[in-house]
Amino acid sequence: MQLSSAYAACVDGDIFAGLMARFEPFESRPVLGVAVSGGRDSLALVLLAHDWTVIRGGRVVALVVDHGLRSGSADEAALTCDLLGGLGIEAIVLRWRGPKPQSGLQAAARAARYQLLCRECHRRGILHLLVAHHADDQAETVAMRAARHSGPDGLSGMASLVERPEVRMLRPLLAMPRARLTATLQARGVRWIEDPSNVDLRFERARLRAGPPIADIAPAGEYHDRAAHERRLARAAVETLEFDLPGKVVLDRSAFCRLGTDLRDRLLSRVVLAVGGRDHPPRRDHVSRAAGRLAAPVARGRSGKSQDFTLSACRLALRQAPASDRLRWIVSPESGRNGSQPVVPAEFFACGGPVAPHLD
Repeated sequence: MQLSSAYAACVDGDIFAGLMARFEPFESRPVLGVAVSGGRDSLALVLLAHDWTVIRGGRVVALVVDHGLRSGSADEAALTCDLLGGLGIEAIVLRWRGPKPQSGLQAAARAARYQLLCRECHRRGILHLLVAHHADDQAETVAMRAARHSGPDGLSGMASLVERPEVRMLRPLLAMPRARLTATLQARGVRWIEDPSNVDLRFERARLRAGPPIADIAPAGEYHDRAAHERRLARAAVETLEFDLPGKVVLDRSAFCRLGTDLRDRLLSRVVLAVGGRDHPPRRDHVSRAAGRLAAPVARGRSGKSQDFTLSACRLALRQAPASDRLRWIVSPESGRNGSQPVVPAEFFACGGPVAPHLD
């Protein structure tokens, strides 16, 4: 059972250093972007990150996104910047401008937030963006995905590290319960802002918090070790994928057929997400049907345009390898799609060991 904040231990510098160590290496004088809302979680993160960087001769930049969805949001953003400025932390406000959608508002706001954060990091040459998702958030995310009957990737929850094209996004607090972050701010005498949307029952996460205990919604058996899943998927990718055609990803048909059904679905989902450049993977049933087509028997001489089909902004084409009778599925963006999206973006694998692609 989670401890209340009155009895939870605060997170100190040594604990936070241990959490950050798994994301090494960093620059000799690291500059970190930190997404800050003014709430307890992000305030605790930015204070811990500030202490961590100062010891290493670096600094943090607090990035405060004002979505402009509430009348008092601009004042809250300014108050947060004033608080951080008084603590010696640089803080800037990023505003979501333009018309707001009438439906799917939270999803649109989340997409806009990450776009603003990543663009600002890119503009400033910041390599690492820290966000404050914690263990309670992770449990809620898995519960919501379980309610939607998500597959293994969804039930693995959020990744602690996501390599985006513009920045390396880190979630160092993902294993830390909210009570310990609350205790951290209380120990420092720092007050935070409560976001009204956290209790707004129009939103799924707020309804989940107001309902039965999460353990009753998503049994322990539904939780998965994301890193273990990612390692298996990475091995499958090494055995199956080829990148000898510019702007395309190639799947060796024989190797793909040797994979288990679950791995086929997950690998194909990642490939079309990467190549198609969309924000979300295709629906599970669509992926399963497509993976079945990729592994279906092919009569000799039947490879060609008659086998082609589309999935999630991608065209999949069965072709014979040059100077060989080996069959390969070629995955390419549909005409006019994908824009400047890299063929295999950083999100292709969201977890991994202590590698440093950001320093290559």
